[in-house]
Formats: sequence, C-alpha cells, structure tokens
Amino acid sequence: MAPAASQKGNLPVPITSLVGRQKEVAEIRVCLSKNRLVTLTGPGGVGKTRLALAAATDLRRAFRDGVWWVELAGTRDGSLIADEVAGVLKLGVQPASSAHESVAAYLASRRILLVLDNCEHLSDACARFTGQMLRQAPELRMIATSRRMLGIGGEHLIVVPPLAVPDQDAPPPPEETARYDAIRLLAERAAALRPGIAITAANHKAAVRLCARLDGIPLAIELAAARMLSLSVEQVLDRLDDRFALLVGGSRAAMHRQQTLRAMTDWSHDLCSERDRVLWARLSIFVGGFDLDAAEQVCSDGELPAAEILDCLHSLVVQSVVLAEPGAEGTRFRLLETIRQYGWDRLGERGEDELPQLLRRHRDFYLRLACQAADTWCGPDQEAALARLRVEHGNLRAAFETCMTDPDGPAAALELASALRFHWTSGGFLGEGSRWLDAALALPDQPPRARVTALWVAAWVALLQGDAPAAAARLAECEQLASVLPDRRAAAHAESLRATALMFVGDVSGATARFESAASVLHEVGDPEGELRALFQLGFCHTQIGDSERATTVHKRGLALSEARGERLLRSFLFMMMGFDAWQRGNVGEAVARHVEGLSIQRSFDDPLCVGLMIEGLAWVADSCGDHACSAALLGAARAAWSHGGTTIHAFGPRVAAYSVECERRTRQALGNAALEAIIEENGALTVAQAISLALDQSVAVGAPAPAPAPVPAPAPAAAAEPPTSPLTRREQEIAVLIARGMTNRTIASVLVLSPRTIDGHVGRIFAKLGFVSRAQVAAWVSERKAASGR
Repeated sequence: MAPAASQKGNLPVPITSLVGRQKEVAEIRVCLSKNRLVTLTGPGGVGKTRLALAAATDLRRAFRDGVWWVELAGTRDGSLIADEVAGVLKLGVQPASSAHESVAAYLASRRILLVLDNCEHLSDACARFTGQMLRQAPELRMIATSRRMLGIGGEHLIVVPPLAVPDQDAPPPPEETARYDAIRLLAERAAALRPGIAITAANHKAAVRLCARLDGIPLAIELAAARMLSLSVEQVLDRLDDRFALLVGGSRAAMHRQQTLRAMTDWSHDLCSERDRVLWARLSIFVGGFDLDAAEQVCSDGELPAAEILDCLHSLVVQSVVLAEPGAEGTRFRLLETIRQYGWDRLGERGEDELPQLLRRHRDFYLRLACQAADTWCGPDQEAALARLRVEHGNLRAAFETCMTDPDGPAAALELASALRFHWTSGGFLGEGSRWLDAALALPDQPPRARVTALWVAAWVALLQGDAPAAAARLAECEQLASVLPDRRAAAHAESLRATALMFVGDVSGATARFESAASVLHEVGDPEGELRALFQLGFCHTQIGDSERATTVHKRGLALSEARGERLLRSFLFMMMGFDAWQRGNVGEAVARHVEGLSIQRSFDDPLCVGLMIEGLAWVADSCGDHACSAALLGAARAAWSHGGTTIHAFGPRVAAYSVECERRTRQALGNAALEAIIEENGALTVAQAISLALDQSVAVGAPAPAPAPVPAPAPAAAAEPPTSPLTRREQEIAVLIARGMTNRTIASVLVLSPRTIDGHVGRIFAKLGFVSRAQVAAWVSERKAASGR
C-alpha cells in the first residue's frame, strides 16, 4: 500500500535551531546534484544527523515524491533494513514478495530522497541495500550518516568537521568571538536553559578554552551548556578533566547513547575489533597528533606487531575514531581530545606494565627525532626539521615529562632539552626552552658530557631573553666543566656566547677577538652551525666599528660555508648583516635588497627573532629615507614578531636597541602619537608569516620618495592641480600610494589627520575613476606609474 497522496515525507521536526553549517549544507546540495549517494561521516557527536536533517529539509522541493527519514540506531539485524524502510514508506509486504522487493518496486518509478541515519553498526548490510536500491531506482538519491563509509561504487564522502573554534592560545576580542560557531552554540544553548547567561568580555576567554578542549564537538558543547544551568563557564572548564562524569544529562528526547559523552564513545568502542581497541588505547599516548612511523614504532609490541598497525589505523580512520589529515609532509593522524581521553582511560585498564613501557617507547621515539634534527641541522633539511618539531611540540613536551619522572631520566632530559635548541631559538619557544633546561639541569646524577652541552644551550637561550646574569652563570660552569672533560666543542660554544654577551653590552673589540677564536675552533671540530653563528656576528662587529671591508670578507666566508652545506636559515642572518652594513655605508638600495633576500628565505622558517631583527632593519632604513609611514608599519610588524619570539629588541643590547628607539622617536615626531600608535596596534597582532609579507610589500616603497603633504588649495583652476597623465587629484594620488603600502582606511586617516569618513570617500572615488574593484589593483597601478616615471 502506497502512502497517501498528500504525504511527501516524514522528516523529524528539529527541536533546536541549527548553528552554523551553511557551508556543509551547500556542499551536500551540490554533491547530491552530481552523485546519487552521499555519506556523512565523522566522530560521534559531531552533528552528522543534525546536518543531514538540515540538508534534507532544504532539499524537499527537489523531490516530488518526498524526503524520507529512516532511523537505524535501534536496528541490530542488518537483514531488517528493508523492513525498516518499508515501514517508513508504509508499504504492505505481500506474501509472495519480500520487504526488499516491495521497497525496490516502490522506489523504481519515483523521485525520492532517502536518508539512512546511523549506519555504522550495520555498514555491510547498509552497503548491500543502498547498492541494490540505487541500481533499481534511477531517480533515487540517498544520504547516509555513519561513523564509517559504506564503501560502494558511486559513494561520495563528506567528512563532517567539528564546529569552528578560536585559537585558545590567542583568543580574539570578545566582539569577534561570537562569529565562531562553537561559541555561538554554547551561548545559545546555555541561554535557552537559563535566560541571562551570555558570553561576555569577562568570560569569553574561558568559553574559548572550553570549546577548544571539547574539540568543537556539538554534542559535547551542548552537554557543557546544560551544566551552565548551575555552573559558570569557568567552573565547567575547571571540572573538565573529568569530562565523562561532568558532561551527562543532555536532552531526554535524545537516544540514551547520545545523553552522555561516555555512552556516545562506548558506542564507537563497541563497534571496534579487539586489536583496534588495543591500538585506540595506545594511540592516546600521543599529544596533538602523530604520523604512521610514530604509531608503528611506539604502539607495536608482541601483542600488536608493527606490520599490523597500518591496517588497524586504517580501520580506526574508517570508523571516524582517528582523523586523517593530509599535509605537505604526508598524512598526519589525530584523535579528538574526548576520544583520546577515553582511550587513555582504557589504557589504564590494560595492566600496570603496559603504560610505563609505552611511555618509554614514546619518549625514545621523540628523543631520536630531536637528536636527528640537531645532528643534521646545518644542511638542506632545516625547513622540514623545524616544521616537524613545531608540529610535534605536544609530543615533545610529553616526552620531556616522561624524562623528568623516569628513573633513567636525567640523561634523556638533558639530551632532549639540548637537542631542541633550534626549536627554542628559531621556533618561537624561548620561554619554554628556558624552563625545560632549568628543570633538566636541576636533576641529580647527570652525565657530565650531557650537562656541559645543556649549559651552553641554556646560556644561549638566556641571552636571547635578555637575561645576561643567568647566561654568565651558565657559561662559567660550562667553561669549567669543558676544561675538565675536556670538551673543545663545548668550550668553543661558550667562547662564542661570551662574545655575544660582550657585543650586546657594546664591547665590540673584545667580542671580535672571541668570535674569531670560537669560529676557528668550531671549524676544526667540525661544527658548521656554530661556526656560522660566530661568523655572522663577527661580521656585525666589523660593521659596527666601520670596517666594512672586513665585514664583507667575513660575510662571504659565511655565505660560502652556508651554500656548501645547503643551509639556509643562518644564510638569512648573513643577508641581514650584509643589509645592515650596506645601510651604514649609505647604500639604501643594497640595504633593502639584502633584507629582502633574508626575509624571502624566512618565508620557509618564520623564525620570529630573525624576522624581528630584519623588519627592524628595514624600518631604520625607511626612517633614514624620511618615509615615516613605512617605518611605522614596519615597527608594528617587528613588534608582532618579537611578541611571538618571547623577547624584545632590547635583549640584543643597548647599542642595537638604540637604533630602534631613535627610529620610533623620529617616526613619532613626524606622524604624531595617535597615528603611530594606530599603525603599530594594527600591525602588532600579525602572525610571523603575515609580518614577513607586510615587510616584503613595504620594502618596495623603502627608499622611494615619500608623497609630499597636500598643500592648501590655491585659487587656481582645478586642472592645474592634477598631473595631466592621472585621473586622480593630488590628494587621491597620495592616498593611492598609502593603499599600495597595505594601509587600511583607518590607518590612512590617522597618518593624514583626516576623518575616516573622508578617507572612505576618497577611496571610493579612486576606485570609480580607475575602474577598479580591489586594493590590489590600486597597488599595481601605483607600481606601474612609479616604474614609468623612473622613480
């Protein structure tokens, strides 16, 4: 029996509004227009069902015979899927035919969208059913929701992501927080339970951390919002470590397995094979993700051989327990924090010997990774090594924590903290590196050779932080221990760092002699990285005393060594020093070119300290050319880099800092306090990569004549005030140049001491006169005119 003519489907009516997901709904529409089966996959609680319902509701008009919803969560026997569908369609099964045949006959001539919800526990049976129906019903379209793909021909997979969450380490301002779907969901669901609850300036950072720790999973956020009936955001966050006990009691209308995080995750766990469960538990040892090599080496043993890890990992990816994230360096895997914590709990149940062994394998793997990066640092793999260390920061931290508690930990702790020296100094982790080194050096029973290396690394980090007394104390012990061992390499590094300390306080003569001595020994012992660091600083010393010829000789020596090794990071430092030397000689063009060479290399590294120094250098050049708007923008970008690096330019001593102080003083005097602070504030929140891009864009203008202030209009014909080759007025040309330098309308208003509304009007007229629609087109137009005029 067919459904009544007036019935066009049975879609459930949602109880709550859908937050976000507009992009995903649109993607489902497009996919269904090209494919007949779309499967929504993702971990439990990510919102597959709610998204499928929203998409199906949106698509109702496209299916004249209706959109039909089939809930399979309560079905345990795969052979009954056709019966469930027949029941939904209200089909009577004739004695001589099966439910499967009745459903196929009904669908064959109709344009229907069929949604099969919660297929994961019946995936094989669902695959057979959907394949057969699609072959027999040419106008049938299907949506399936499942924690694993069905795996049939013609299936289009959409992995449903968690909701967007702000960066908890750098949360946006309160007014921008609500633009993130995870925060909106938390606020809306909490307010629905207790009117008056809101995400405010006082609690928005706690809300960001809460949603981030819940991985943006809608179910987890809704359960947290339910707790806000009696707890504040901060209190929920404080209690989140026991999330499986805290986040219970969701909607009573939801299925039991969706009312608590534990029930939801138990459901996924029950669907896994025993060996998949073992790997799930062991994968919880990783923090922030892992690759296949790490999984095979850390998680394998006699019970689960390395050869079986790939198959088990694939199975967990298919079941949405593990997320696979392709990248430039290969696929990386990750467990959402809730799933990882669940696995950690299961790991604790597997016996008291398993966890310590797993922790040691994890520690040893990441110790080898760090040592390999240090040993091969001065070579062509620097970019990849630094990127890998940054990605693995969470795992490296966990490995160090194991070192600090393991009986054989002191040697490993010192070795790990020392091997990560480039991660500390070039990766943006100076503060954490200092803490690790101090903690490792405080452990008892340390091997002398491991300690002597950690001492000079700790001194290096302290110097870059501006802590000269701590550096001096570490160097004194390093020198004494190096003489006893003896260890010429450690002694030479200490000598080089003594020179750095002298250079920072202005004793250039004393620093020069020590750098020369250290570079010679480091060359003899085969430490090219240490030799290069001594050389670029030696060249800087020669520049500071006006000996450009010697500086050039040293820089060329350094470049030859860098190129021979295939090294690039310290080459960027050398270009920076060459640029400084050119500026001191008054050669602005060469100064800019050398800084640009260095910054271009830094696109691959994002070393905040080197980037900060180079952008400062460009700012000094711009200031000396009288281009104060440009120097202001660069000072702001440099400040952003310093904040990411965990230090300031003052760490490099009063002599270097004086250039920055004088540049800022002159720029402030030229632009005024308000304009300078507005520009610095605008650029001070850039990422390191954004700071590099801004500096490279600004470098085009450095050394070019700055636009003259617009004079008070004289009583002369308007045409006389305009260049005959430009449709723009003089003021509009001035504003166009500032647009080309990357300034926003608000910043231009501050620079020219005009109202933002006036600038908005000028910019609109510039676009209209030139026929442009983007600021990039204006920048290109300015560049072409500059080239044509020979400036």
